[in-house]
Amino acid sequence: MFLRIDRLQVEMPLPKEADPVAAAAVQELMGGRFGEMTTLNTYMYQSFNFRQREKLRPYYALIANIATEELGHIELVAAAVNGLMNGAEPKGSTSNGDAVFQGHFVPGAMMKAHVAPGPFSGIMAADSLGRPWQGDYIFNSGNLILDLLHNFFLENGARTAKLRAYQLTTNPAARRMLGYLFTRGGVHAHAYALALEQLTGVDMKKMLPIPNLQPEQIPESRPFLEEGWHRRLYRFSTSDYDEVRMIWQGDALDGSGPLEVRDGPPEGGPQFDLDAAPEAFIPDYHPQEILEMAQKLYQKAKG
Repeated sequence: MFLRIDRLQVEMPLPKEADPVAAAAVQELMGGRFGEMTTLNTYMYQSFNFRQREKLRPYYALIANIATEELGHIELVAAAVNGLMNGAEPKGSTSNGDAVFQGHFVPGAMMKAHVAPGPFSGIMAADSLGRPWQGDYIFNSGNLILDLLHNFFLENGARTAKLRAYQLTTNPAARRMLGYLFTRGGVHAHAYALALEQLTGVDMKKMLPIPNLQPEQIPESRPFLEEGWHRRLYRFSTSDYDEVRMIWQGDALDGSGPLEVRDGPPEGGPQFDLDAAPEAFIPDYHPQEILEMAQKLYQKAKG
């Protein structure tokens, strides 16, 4: 089962203005072939179908625990896209201030799916072209070494996709989120390399990083490196998956210090509280009516 915490894994700035171009680039990291939905669901289904999980507990714990962290990653990508699309303006207004419904002005190259069939300026289970995420992106053979090898490949493929998204935007909010995901993806690739080394004797760490770009070369990654995020494997549970300590040990790839397992999730940061979009009927054309009902429920609960 899962415990949900109403915070983002890392504090994120709300973009100062809408940036649909950046949102389109970041959208790839949700539903693309190497997006966060693929990493999440690959590890999740591998954990669902894991055989002999008690005898092979450290490897099951690693896959299951990283799967849970990935839930927070899709939430972070979603927050980034929602923030980057926040404030996309309608084409004017009526004389009484109501928004016009005849269409929306969204500057630059953007995804029409962000404002048409979807949640209006929100994240979707799709890639940057609006193509739906596909379940056959999931890889789960049941063979432990093969699955771990695929996970190692998947993390490095995801890192490549993030670097390309990074090159497509200079938006500081998008790049901060990317800097965080670079760091955490590096942790996961390192962890799978350690697991494979234990099982096979092959030192997969020598292949890292892929692509051969050091994390410190990304300015937005440096604060996370300085704080030691690349050395931490968070245990996303109140009592389980402690066996990851048997795999996540040794030193950081950059020699900055020993690897460590931290109990519980990171402190994180607050969720964005975005304004209504009445021109798209979200939460409705007259959102004040729904707000008043919610306030009544809140007061009733307090009383």
